[in-house]
Amino acid sequence: MAALNVEIGELRLRNPVLTASGTFGYGVEFQDFVDLAELGGIVVKGTTLRPREGNPSPRMAETASGMLNCVGLQNKGVDYFSSHIYPRIKDLPTRVIVNVSGSTIEDYAECARRIGELEEIPAIELNISCPNVRQGGMAFGVTAEGAASVVRAVRRAYGKTLIVKLSPNVTDITEIARAAEAEGADAVSLINTLMGMAIDAKRRRRVLSIGTGGLSGPTVKPVALRMVYQTSRAVKIPVIGLGGIMTATDAVEFLLAGATAVEVGTANFIDPGVSAKIVRGIDEYLVKHGFSSVKELIGALEE
Repeated sequence: MAALNVEIGELRLRNPVLTASGTFGYGVEFQDFVDLAELGGIVVKGTTLRPREGNPSPRMAETASGMLNCVGLQNKGVDYFSSHIYPRIKDLPTRVIVNVSGSTIEDYAECARRIGELEEIPAIELNISCPNVRQGGMAFGVTAEGAASVVRAVRRAYGKTLIVKLSPNVTDITEIARAAEAEGADAVSLINTLMGMAIDAKRRRRVLSIGTGGLSGPTVKPVALRMVYQTSRAVKIPVIGLGGIMTATDAVEFLLAGATAVEVGTANFIDPGVSAKIVRGIDEYLVKHGFSSVKELIGALEE
């Protein structure tokens, strides 16, 4: 075997494969399908300061080479997470990272602070694709100023590894990444879902309850690869790549593009054991091509 360990800030991972938020529950749901000890870590579903009901059904739709979702961050809030979910996941045999969301800067910071009190949660992933209720619903992450304001507040409230998840629905993602880095982010993850829409021609209606949703799956991979490539060359902090990763080859491509680690998302709905297969596939690639460590692969794309 080649050496698979990587570091994201002070967070040490046994290998570069994580599961993406919203696609792997809290990890315990997948224990019958995959040995969690084989994974670098899991990013659990989005957590907010207060409970959220999410959007009404239908809120998922299959598309060509992907899927749309408008779940709407349904969760029972950070206090419920701390008292009921955390005791069930704190001893899982892998790194557990909590995805944090919010509607105001204060909500983000307070939610992060409370997560920071949980000893066995070494990192959070900050979802800045959420709508800012004080600015007419515009997502925090679509402007450098909006991203900086959230990261700055959370960095003051949270002392562990801070990963900022970037929205692809922007003109220049590197500008947003640099803003996050300047305010103290330890890493950035990208991409979050692309905005999309589905229409039922027979009924002449929108498929999703709120009309639009986040597009994920293989269809977004070329966009994600391009953005990871650009961002890894624009910032000095680690980049975590995600978007359409279905196989070990897909993951290797993201590593070559400059990602230090990857997240597997939509593929979990097709094969709940796919993340462990990707770990093994990366190792096989490294051995076959004469690499002694996965770190040698990061950004090793020949120009």
